[in-house]
Amino acid sequence: MKTEKTSAKHGSNLPPSSTSLGSLHGLVFQRKPFFSLRVFYSVISAASYTDSSDDETSPRDKQQKNSKGSSDFCVKNIKQAEFGRREIEIAEQEMPALMALRKRAQGEKPLAGAKIVGCTHITAQTAVLMETLGALGAQCRWAACNIYSTLNEVAAALAESGFPVFAWKGESEDDFWWCIDRCVNVEGWQPNMILDDGGDLTHWIYKKYPNMFKKIKGIVEESVTGVHRLYQLSKAGKLCVPAMNVNDSVTKQKFDNLYCCRESILDGLKRTTDMMFGGKQVVVCGYGEVGKGCCAALKAMGSIVYVTEIDPICALQACMDGFRLVKLNEVIRQVDIVITCTGNKNVVTREHLDRMKNSCIVCNMGHSNTEIDVASLRTPELTWERVRSQVDHVIWPDGKRIVLLAEGRFVLSITATTQALALIELYNAPEGRYKQDVYLLPKKMDEYVASLHLPTFDAHLTELTDEQAKYLGLNKNGPFKPNYYRCLGPPRKQGGLGRKELSALELVFASFTFT
Repeated sequence: MKTEKTSAKHGSNLPPSSTSLGSLHGLVFQRKPFFSLRVFYSVISAASYTDSSDDETSPRDKQQKNSKGSSDFCVKNIKQAEFGRREIEIAEQEMPALMALRKRAQGEKPLAGAKIVGCTHITAQTAVLMETLGALGAQCRWAACNIYSTLNEVAAALAESGFPVFAWKGESEDDFWWCIDRCVNVEGWQPNMILDDGGDLTHWIYKKYPNMFKKIKGIVEESVTGVHRLYQLSKAGKLCVPAMNVNDSVTKQKFDNLYCCRESILDGLKRTTDMMFGGKQVVVCGYGEVGKGCCAALKAMGSIVYVTEIDPICALQACMDGFRLVKLNEVIRQVDIVITCTGNKNVVTREHLDRMKNSCIVCNMGHSNTEIDVASLRTPELTWERVRSQVDHVIWPDGKRIVLLAEGRFVLSITATTQALALIELYNAPEGRYKQDVYLLPKKMDEYVASLHLPTFDAHLTELTDEQAKYLGLNKNGPFKPNYYRCLGPPRKQGGLGRKELSALELVFASFTFT
């Protein structure tokens, strides 16, 4: 196989240090753009339109216009739009809840007047979300939260449809921050809502344009990394607006993190390494919902799976599910695959990497690339070989090599629907309902999102009788779980849904029935 050798030195172009909020930057936002195997399978599985003549030219240096004459976008090649539109149409068929929400609420335009600036993965699935937000009345400007995960043809299709999108696959770090700035810093347009995945967009506005928060109504954050930073801001008294924590919603934890990761881990590993799973020894670091999904998938394929965990409750769950609980040092010399799913930093250190066996595969299923100490591998004595897209061999002087997927950097209808409802709730909430703090999605919304997916499975819910509802102390139409019911972590503040304060949301829920 032809390989491309790269220098061990790794320059970076980080954004300038904060001026007005320097301590904030040091407190919560020291990180780089990331990539993870979680979204890798969608990136490499989609056939992509390519034009080699464009490869050498940065999109920032191109003069492109869509068919309407607009140039308010920056994508790899606007000519890819037709192919990208087909990708989006296919994704719509797999996102029944979001399409149902679009059909049900677009007549009332609950997001009319909303100016949403977003920073997420740009895939066919997130394109369906963006177009749904547009159908509900919002104006949107979008950048990618990930320098590798953008599907160029999808970005082109969105730009052709009139969405100001600034993203392409393979951005440099300078490109990454430039794209975010182009979304935010626009003459005659100022965002009043933020949809973020990882916290980079929120960080940029805090650092460069803090006065914008005077008009911003709220932040919706999807990832555990971004949510952690929001809680840090709140604890330090630096959070300027209400924020909705989508990551800890039951639908996100149970379905996106567990079931979607259960499929994507196998697909991503298979496509990048073409390996057999039977008999392989795997250590999964972290037994949250993402870790549970990874472990279940690998066990079903015949792998021998070990788990590392800091939480005794999650650790006991791993033991009861049939996995051996170990410390990473105990198995690092013998395992064939190391997978991180913690959201923490330096879970896999240089010492661990030095002790790994030859050809060990290392990948991250969490959001942040800090879980694996990749920076420690950028030293003169180690050689990097790029063997295929997002697959690197790191070679030690004695000839030992490890297989590093996507440099340790970081997929869906359920999460997208939850994000849309969170935006509707925060945008339409009366002044004073939410303080400058981090809130969970109201339980009613979680159940609503789940109910929208049931018709796809021809599923029929049993209805409580009046007597049963009275016995349980429940409303016949829900919510059926208390607000403190969560998959993970401590109780968080719950969003409120007073009947007299629903405004546009009341229209969304007016036809809400479990059938």
